[in-house]
Amino acid sequence: MTAAVAIANIVKSSLGPVGLDKMLVDEVGDVTVTNDGATILKLLEVEHPAAKVLCELAQLQDEEVGDGTTSVVIVAAELLRAADELIKQKIHPTTIINGYKLACKESVKFIQENLAINTAELGKSCLLNVAKTSMSSKIIGSDRDFFANIVVQCAETVKFTNSKGDAKCPIKTINILKAHGKSTRESTLVRGYALNCTVGSQLMPKCIKNARIACIDFSLQKSKMKMGIQVVVDDPSKLEAVRQREADITKEKIEMILNAGANVILTTGGIDDMCLKYSLRLEPWLLGGARKRI
Repeated sequence: MTAAVAIANIVKSSLGPVGLDKMLVDEVGDVTVTNDGATILKLLEVEHPAAKVLCELAQLQDEEVGDGTTSVVIVAAELLRAADELIKQKIHPTTIINGYKLACKESVKFIQENLAINTAELGKSCLLNVAKTSMSSKIIGSDRDFFANIVVQCAETVKFTNSKGDAKCPIKTINILKAHGKSTRESTLVRGYALNCTVGSQLMPKCIKNARIACIDFSLQKSKMKMGIQVVVDDPSKLEAVRQREADITKEKIEMILNAGANVILTTGGIDDMCLKYSLRLEPWLLGGARKRI
């Protein structure tokens, strides 16, 4: 109980628009200044089991909702504080737990019946204000007007209506790609699919229309024998033939892919110079190092 209340007291003063910033220094000496509850609790070295539960609660809230991390910790600590007072009055913990579950059920029912408002009735301006409020305590809080517009556009892009007529926004389908070298205000929204990888050669075309994409899970490099396999050559003149055959295996792979009609090749493996030299004559678009997701 004491540990949970102590965690809540740490983040309590950083709640709200006039909340105070916290300066945290780790063992290396790196300094972090923030008033985001999830960031503060993530940087704390907590060992007490009950306090760890509150830290994990804040992280889960940040992953699922993206805001309200400080609020859930304070509410949870107050519920524990109230439960402690009830225990001192000789009320069994099971009774308290059942009471909290009943209160949660009734609260959700009241919110759905009296406080819930359909987002279709709010309009875009309300969504922008919600996004700005969520970003006000983040690192990009100073540019919240710029990023709020991007966030709302992303949500509206992936929004769809299911068979039941309910509008859904699968936020997990939105990917964020990070690149060094420019400012945050130069971030752009790509209404499509973006990959954080590079073309195999600068001589390849920068734009492909009517692309036919082949996704492969092997490298386009010179074929090598597997571990444990040895080739014994008696005649030194045949050594070059072995090397040529290794190169031909990779060429045959590329030809099979191109004969299937592909003009863009995405590979999770590497691309060597021999493969690039061969593919440049056939003009496919090679991208190496694409990450595989299952």
